[in-house]
Amino acid sequence: MAGNITLTMIKPLSVEKGLAGPILAKINEAGFRIAALKMTRLTQDQAKKFYEVHKERPFYKDLVAFMTSGPIMAAILEKENAVEEFRKLIGSTDPSKAALGTIRALYGTSVEKNAVHGSDSDENAIIESDFFFSRLERH
Repeated sequence: MAGNITLTMIKPLSVEKGLAGPILAKINEAGFRIAALKMTRLTQDQAKKFYEVHKERPFYKDLVAFMTSGPIMAAILEKENAVEEFRKLIGSTDPSKAALGTIRALYGTSVEKNAVHGSDSDENAIIESDFFFSRLERH
């Protein structure tokens, strides 16, 4: 059974470029409800822990460096079948291959700097949401 939450992070370059507002507007327009939202800056240890699933991959070090380069905005999003619906909204990891109108096609600059993160499974949505938000921070 599909879950009703997913986690997104608006990545540092998107925050720096002032794209958080337009990205959040696209999320709202797509029918997602924002259940929790915060701006924060990941430490090296936090970024390493969050992305440890990729620690053996060649891009891991650069990913950690990028994700700690500036503030991010993390949000828990709610909608029926949230993970799958959000993955459709954000598009391919490679912005040049993302469908027209998707968040990554509109705002991503490269595979490494693709504007936003989106959970890839219902299980990871829960783990990632718990990483950023306590129960008291969810509404």
